[in-house]
Amino acid sequence: MEALSLMRKKWTKTFAGTLSFVLTLVLLLSACSSNNATQPEQPTGDNSGDKTTAQEELFTEVGTYPIVKKPMTIKMFAPQYPSIENMETNTYTKYLEEKTNIKIEWDLVPNNALNDRKQLMLASGDYPEVILQGDLNKEEQMKYGQQGVFIPLNDLIDNYAPNIKKAMNDISYMKSSITAPDGNIYALPQVNECYHCDNALKMWINKAWLDKLGLAVPTTTDEFYAVLKAFKEKDPNGNGKADEIPLTGSDEMWTGNVSAFLMNSFIVDDYTEKGAGTFLRAVDGKVDFVANKEEWKQGLIYLNKLYKEGLIDPAAFTQNADAIQQLANKEPDNVMGALSTALISYAYSMDSKAPRHKDYVAVPPLKGPNGVQQTLNFAGITSAKFAITNKATPEQQIAAIRLADYLYTEESILLQEYGPEGKRWHKAKDGELDINGKQAVYTSVPETDKKPTHNDGWEQIGPSLRTYAYRASWTAPQDMLADDGYGTRLNKVSDQYAPYHSKEQYPNGLFIALEDAELAAQIKTTLGDYVKSNMAQFITGSKDINKDWDAYVKGLDGLQLTQYLEIYQKALASKK
Repeated sequence: MEALSLMRKKWTKTFAGTLSFVLTLVLLLSACSSNNATQPEQPTGDNSGDKTTAQEELFTEVGTYPIVKKPMTIKMFAPQYPSIENMETNTYTKYLEEKTNIKIEWDLVPNNALNDRKQLMLASGDYPEVILQGDLNKEEQMKYGQQGVFIPLNDLIDNYAPNIKKAMNDISYMKSSITAPDGNIYALPQVNECYHCDNALKMWINKAWLDKLGLAVPTTTDEFYAVLKAFKEKDPNGNGKADEIPLTGSDEMWTGNVSAFLMNSFIVDDYTEKGAGTFLRAVDGKVDFVANKEEWKQGLIYLNKLYKEGLIDPAAFTQNADAIQQLANKEPDNVMGALSTALISYAYSMDSKAPRHKDYVAVPPLKGPNGVQQTLNFAGITSAKFAITNKATPEQQIAAIRLADYLYTEESILLQEYGPEGKRWHKAKDGELDINGKQAVYTSVPETDKKPTHNDGWEQIGPSLRTYAYRASWTAPQDMLADDGYGTRLNKVSDQYAPYHSKEQYPNGLFIALEDAELAAQIKTTLGDYVKSNMAQFITGSKDINKDWDAYVKGLDGLQLTQYLEIYQKALASKK
């Protein structure tokens, strides 16, 4: 801009200079325009009929295949997984190209370098027509959408993508999770609905110990305290030693934080593992901070009571997941009473080699002293895979969205994940039952000669749609304690949690406005560190909850809490 200003001063001295400047500016604008195609061109004047005819000559009817009548090439960015031999000769690539008549020119990057390469190419302008899998966070979607690098997909979806449109209507959280604050959709996700993932805030307890002590699975925080106390004092492993650890966990495990499961019996707490959570709730459309409320204080008092009486493992605040596995498999006697985590498989291999895993059952959400009984719902979309860039011509844009629409079909999901029918899967036979005990639709075939690489599919690369119904339609063991019954087990134990989803949990997957994103991230980190540090000190007793609570609450004032609430209130208000 400074150079243009100097040029303008020089050229305006003469008429010839002025004319030269204008011509130069026109050429510059023309060049910029030619390099920044965005939405498909809108018909103007008498050309609309010609354009419609041209599109009819190039494309088949929406929902039919091939997508284009003449071969078309589109360059796509994607990861190269080490387990896939060759994306160009891959069975699914060849199938997709033959079905759609779209030839994929691959721009591949090693999977472990995907994020760095993505950021570099987007910043440099050297990117292809389509990002097939970019793991695009919401800030990237907004930034490159507003810059015009990613084109808005709204009209393309409406006109050419019935499967994507249906998914947005059927899945309650999908549209709001992919619609930016400006109303545009810049990227498409991989929707992978997972019942046990949505209900991940679990507590596993040693049922063999409960049975030996004549105790039932606890249903309230008072009953849970009584059970842990019995685990500590009544030698449930029967070795005559006081070596039992009533409750343990690890911040490095999925929902492994020992406090989150219990704090939700007092007030909603979404800080489930290291780096996660907002410490916010939403009540009647108003955002509120939870970690300075009286209910939070009462939860800390309860947790301090457990810790003070030796019922919480001191190592739970610092140990990693490997330490949990070592503790759980300690010989000769089991010492682990209860474990906070989404997956008991963090502790055990889920087969007959580690039969201890069969002793554990999931504890339902506990009812707190004020009647609060809730859990978190993790359903939502945090990042996206697919975007169309401004390098794509209008025709490539239409072809690309129609290809993405096919990737949302069940046929595509099957073939790209499992390869051709008959090798790793087949249609279920009569009598083969799914995870819910109903006739299954598909059956997976165990690999007898498992090799480190294959060339049969994409392994879930790109946008796709795996619904609860699809995931549940596969043949599954009916015995959830069988060596291959872990999926059935997770599905069934999750039934205890789904009815108790919190009505106050701040929604997952909302966009933070681009101008607020950096500040929100900074405040969230600072607040999170402050709350977690004080929380650990209150629980362990290094800070007295009665004496130091007011000072802790006052300390929040200097951490931009007001701005934090305003940003998240704005995001909630913009939810589509």
